[in-house]
Amino acid sequence: MDVSTQERQLVAPQQDDVTIRPAARQPLWTDQPPWGRLAAKRTSMTVVQPKKFLIQGVTRDGKAFRPSDWAERLAGAMSSLRPGGTAGGIGAFVGYSPYCVPRVIDRVRSVIVDEALRGVEPMAWDFVMNFARDNDLMVVEPEAVPSPPAAS
Repeated sequence: MDVSTQERQLVAPQQDDVTIRPAARQPLWTDQPPWGRLAAKRTSMTVVQPKKFLIQGVTRDGKAFRPSDWAERLAGAMSSLRPGGTAGGIGAFVGYSPYCVPRVIDRVRSVIVDEALRGVEPMAWDFVMNFARDNDLMVVEPEAVPSPPAAS
């Protein structure tokens, strides 16, 4: 059995007779790609800052959510999600992710969740939002959620 016959047996039958051979394909452009012409026509755009959401430790019935350390637990589960990834080993430090920070606001345990988490890890975003929904917690989109203090 020669090589071409052996290769034909490995190819799926519907792919055996290709209608357009690779050498017969026409290039999509000849001189420059179309996005090269568009690059000079850039316009300035405003950068939209991601929203921050506040998950409050109060159910829709007005009851305090238990256990009392739920905010720290939730933020601790998200602590490995950091800008630029995690730093493992001896250089790692214990702390919360800037995307999910526990806070006490107006004597209510809360978690501030940054919408940027959705871009970093969509499954983590879904986990946090589903946690709030499943436990019937209040989620608000305040105009100005307090930013976490800068690390010193």
